This record gives sequence, C-alpha cells and structure tokens, in this order.
Amino acid sequence: MNISPLAVVDPEAQLGENITIEPFAIVKKDVVIGDNCHIYPHAIILDGARIGNNCQIFPGAVVAGIPQDLKFKGEKTVVIIGDNTTLRECVTVNRGTASKGQTVIGRNCLIMAYSHIAHDCVLKDNVIIGNASQIAGEVEIDDFAIVSGGSLVHQFTRISKHVMVQGGSRIGKDIPPYTLIGRDPIVYCGINIVGLRRRGFTNQQVYLIQDIYRTLYTRGLNNSDALKAIETEYEPC
Repeated sequence: MNISPLAVVDPEAQLGENITIEPFAIVKKDVVIGDNCHIYPHAIILDGARIGNNCQIFPGAVVAGIPQDLKFKGEKTVVIIGDNTTLRECVTVNRGTASKGQTVIGRNCLIMAYSHIAHDCVLKDNVIIGNASQIAGEVEIDDFAIVSGGSLVHQFTRISKHVMVQGGSRIGKDIPPYTLIGRDPIVYCGINIVGLRRRGFTNQQVYLIQDIYRTLYTRGLNNSDALKAIETEYEPC
C-alpha cells in the first residue's frame, strides 16, 4: 500500500491491497476501496463511497457527496462503483436518497472530466460519459451506452444499451436500444452500426435491427400500428 503522508485518510476506512493514495487526497471514515485502486491528488472520497477493484479516481473528483435534492434528509445512503471504472478530473458522483438508497456506476465505465452523476442514478457496465455531461437524478443508462460530451440528461430518463448519443444533446425522453441519437431536438438518426460491429454483432443481427427500426420510424405508421407490425412480421429474437 502506498499512502502519501500528505493524504488525509481516516484510520477506519476499509482499504484493499496495493492501493495508491497521492498527496492531498481525502478519504473519509465510512469508505470502502478495493484492491489496486489509484486515488490521485486532491480527489475526495466521502462517507458512503463503495469503490471496487482496479479503479482510478483522478484529481478534483468528489465521490459520495450529499445529493443536490431537497427531499434528502440526511439518510445513510451510498455510491457504488464497479471494478475497472475510471472517474476523470473533477467528476462528481452524488449519493442516493431515500428513493433508491444508492447511486450505482457499473464495471469498466469511463466517466470523463467535469461530468456529474446525480443521486440514485444507475449506470450499468461499459458505459462512457463524455466530458462535461450532466446526468440528473434517477437516470438509468444501460450496458455499452455512450453519452458524448456536453450532453444534458433530464431526471428519470432511461437510455438503453448500445446507444450512441451525439455531443451536446438535450435528452428528455427515453432512448431505445442500438440507436444513434442526435440533432436538436433529439431524433432517431439510425442504428449504431459501428458500435454493434465492434461488440460482435453479426451482419444478420445488424440488418434485422435496421429493418425493425425502419418499420418503427419510416413506414409512416403510428407507434401502436408499428409495434403490432413488428410483432407479426418478425420472428422473436
């Protein structure tokens, strides 16, 4: 374990093996940090942080700050961060409220500089949040989604798996899976072909997804009729 004498680490914090904590970092009492983590200078890990293995917390990041939510009454809540996740400079991740009790960031995630993850959010595995994106309370983001830099995500929004969101987007509605989303106001811009192929989807799967979305968006059907057509014209998959 490599803890700088210039770091402020509560002796009751639970620290794993082979941890590096650099000068001027702060680690509070009710904190758990897994093995092989690196806490950079001026990072602040507050009460309620539960950090997995092989994580990196860069300078200026604040983990487990109290929620920016007026319904929060001081209840004991946590932030859970999965293995192999990186929080870059000045990222803030707030604790949960009584609503869910926890804010969760999954495994293998990259939260880029100056981004904010608000109370009770759930980010699943392999999510990327671009620089300076702001994720409001109780947002859910599914596996392998990418939210590009400078995006604003409204509270309670759900972003599905394998989505790619254009930088600077304002997201105030649920985003269906496998899609490219952009423009202002946001619209469907096709499917995330590059992302799907990188993740091992076959050509047949990609073409099927394209056909289903053509039925939903380009055949001139209302949503109910499009969903009925999808159910009757395509085999379950």
